[in-house]
Amino acid sequence: MDNKKRILVKFSGEALAGANGFGIDSSILKFIAGEIKNLASSGVEIGIVIGGGNIVRGVSAAAGGIIKRTSGDHMGMLATVINAIAMREALESVGMDVRVQSAIKMEAICETFIIGRAKRHLEKGRIVIFAAGTGNPFFTTDTAATLRAIEIESDMIVKATKVDGVYDKDPNKFEDAKLLNRLSYEDALKDDIKVMDDTAIALAKDNALPIVVCNMFKTGNLLKIANNDLSTCSVVKN
Repeated sequence: MDNKKRILVKFSGEALAGANGFGIDSSILKFIAGEIKNLASSGVEIGIVIGGGNIVRGVSAAAGGIIKRTSGDHMGMLATVINAIAMREALESVGMDVRVQSAIKMEAICETFIIGRAKRHLEKGRIVIFAAGTGNPFFTTDTAATLRAIEIESDMIVKATKVDGVYDKDPNKFEDAKLLNRLSYEDALKDDIKVMDDTAIALAKDNALPIVVCNMFKTGNLLKIANNDLSTCSVVKN
């Protein structure tokens, strides 16, 4: 890897739904595409992972007892592919060169995930969207994003959310909730602090991968983070 900064951005599927709570809000896709374009224009190499919760979540699908957890998780993986294709279209509409790589083979729709090919795409300035999670049930897209970030040798993983970062308590319920700008991996694993699932955090810790939690809806936030301005987000690292 050369001296260029490489970042993997993780978006939740729910964020794409907007006020509708379900499906894909085209105005949000357009906003994200603009933010990613600005980031790419600064020379940053970008990988993206998007959840599938705006369409179906594996755990929820299996909650009724009819659908098995493995099948529910496979449904969730396919939902991430739908979101990845939508994001690819949004990014291509603003002039970006994009590839979608899936952990599950579906050659008629997108490439199959191959680490070396993904790195070459990034080195050539292409944005790579990683879909279908890890390709295995029982793993979240947080874990998939962390795994992909490590595999492509990303400098950090950015979890783009609806809030500014991690708080000491729920900011929607408590007016005196304080933003935690710096946390250790051990802090992030505490039950009352929800950054990512435990598997994702443990994987990041083992590989010294910084986790940055930020508000995806603040214009210019991703570019600020790439420029090492971390004042309005939370950073998890040693």
